[in-house]
Amino acid sequence: MPPAAEPSPRGAALTWAGCRRGAMAILAVLPPVFVFGVAFGIAARGHGLEGWVAALMSAVVFAGASQFAVLDLWTKPIPWLPLLVATFAINARHILLGASLRGLCRGLPAWKVYGSMALLSDLNWAALVAAERRGERDLGYLVGAGALMWVTWVTATVIGAVAGGLTLDDVKNYALDLVLVTFFATTLVGLRRGRVDDLPWLVAGLSAMAAVWFLPPNWHVLAGGLAGGIAGLVRDEMRRS
Repeated sequence: MPPAAEPSPRGAALTWAGCRRGAMAILAVLPPVFVFGVAFGIAARGHGLEGWVAALMSAVVFAGASQFAVLDLWTKPIPWLPLLVATFAINARHILLGASLRGLCRGLPAWKVYGSMALLSDLNWAALVAAERRGERDLGYLVGAGALMWVTWVTATVIGAVAGGLTLDDVKNYALDLVLVTFFATTLVGLRRGRVDDLPWLVAGLSAMAAVWFLPPNWHVLAGGLAGGIAGLVRDEMRRS
């Protein structure tokens, strides 16, 4: 956790107070994060990974979707190239998420910015963006939420790898796999600024759906994000013209 800092000249900051606000804001989604962490630990053991390897993967990678995708490719010998490509395809969205926070990070030292981005995920990004609309200017909001999610994810992975009793089918049967999606979707709706956002969102959604049908698995995330971003740029240029 980074030390407290004075606000930068341009208004951005990274403080303990911001970390506390972010941690409190993310509490509501920790139960499903915990369930998925346990499920990953169980699935990892089922694919032959040692418990410490599963825990290390959760601690270092900290990306549930790509970790589950890697399990399907985890064979001996390990196919490193397909594994790396799949991981990049899923996590490439973080490039776009990080770029969207550039203004909030401007003026902070590089080590604080890149250290904070190590804890970036869909959920704490969405929480920060929503808070930023309400006037939040503290990058600690992202760090506090991300740190609490990281601890929950790694702890749950260890429990799943050591114990048992929960399967991936249980996660789906109880619709727990929809909790995180519902949280993100409702947060996204709250970020809508009006009709100005409709075109990029529509393009992103249609592109992602098309990618699911025509591209290899997991590439729909990157395709939808890039298509929506390009649509937004074109819209802005047309409005300026």
